[in-house]
Amino acid sequence: MSKNIKKIGVLTSGGDSPGMNAAIRSVVRTCAYHNVECVGIYRGYQGIIEGDFKPMDARSVKGIINKGGTVLKSARSKDFMTKEGRKLAHEKLIEAGIQGLVLIGGDGTFTGGMVFSKEFGFPVMGIPGTIDNDIYGTTHTLGFDTALNTVVDCIDKIRDTASSHNRLFFVEVMGRDVGHIALNAGVGAGAEEILIPEEDLGLERLLESLKRSKQSGKSSSIVVVAEGDKIGKNVFELKDYVDANMSEYEVRVSVLGHMQRGGSPSCFDRVLASRMGVKAVESLLEGKTNYMVGLINDEMALTPIDKAVKGKSKINKELLRVSDIMTT
Repeated sequence: MSKNIKKIGVLTSGGDSPGMNAAIRSVVRTCAYHNVECVGIYRGYQGIIEGDFKPMDARSVKGIINKGGTVLKSARSKDFMTKEGRKLAHEKLIEAGIQGLVLIGGDGTFTGGMVFSKEFGFPVMGIPGTIDNDIYGTTHTLGFDTALNTVVDCIDKIRDTASSHNRLFFVEVMGRDVGHIALNAGVGAGAEEILIPEEDLGLERLLESLKRSKQSGKSSSIVVVAEGDKIGKNVFELKDYVDANMSEYEVRVSVLGHMQRGGSPSCFDRVLASRMGVKAVESLLEGKTNYMVGLINDEMALTPIDKAVKGKSKINKELLRVSDIMTT
């Protein structure tokens, strides 16, 4: 394994997700294993520009594998979006002796890293951290599994109230562009209907589905709605439509919001983060750059960052069919 790189920086950027701390820990300890210095960069790209660096060793990341959020903090940097800002960032990295970067975040994080790497020939490696699971080149992003468990737990609790009062609940979950959380959590929680951006059910079909559920003897229903669903302008418009057309239900809305991002990461996310951190550091030491580490067929794989950014994650068609059968 090449030892040309002697010091690696690690940062988290964009929205936080459970598992980011576990990934930081893995990067730091893999560096220590290979006798490479590791530097934590606070507040993402803005932290590079401001030189907000802190040396990290194996002991400095103890006790964080189980924590949500990110100990390195996260921020979106307008300065880094400019050529001048990126030039200053490069100067700060060179000044600190940092020779490679591990970027933990989503497509915005990767886009910034890709541009920076091409402009200055600086080695970068990406680890996908986002609960939406919307990045091409991996079956699971960090935080997705934890978010699913959080959503299912919430829906289970909401169902207790729905069944006690013969209510219909619209439960909105995150997923502006993709419906991975809604589809998987909806199936896992036994939702009566699942609304996602990829499948335009339509208001009339939604109403027909709910009426069939009512006629089959269901006294309450749960409808999981991805925030990017295109049926209505928002989940409250869906509620108003059903209110106006199905007087037999009391309709309520629950928007889960940012609670989906928080919490202790699941075992799956902790293990995934550990594997990704090792792969990211060792890939940099092998001389690779501009790749994202991903999970494909339960193996660690590398996808060029430009493909990860430009590619589209696909909804699971088999799971869609399972969902249709389960809501019968």
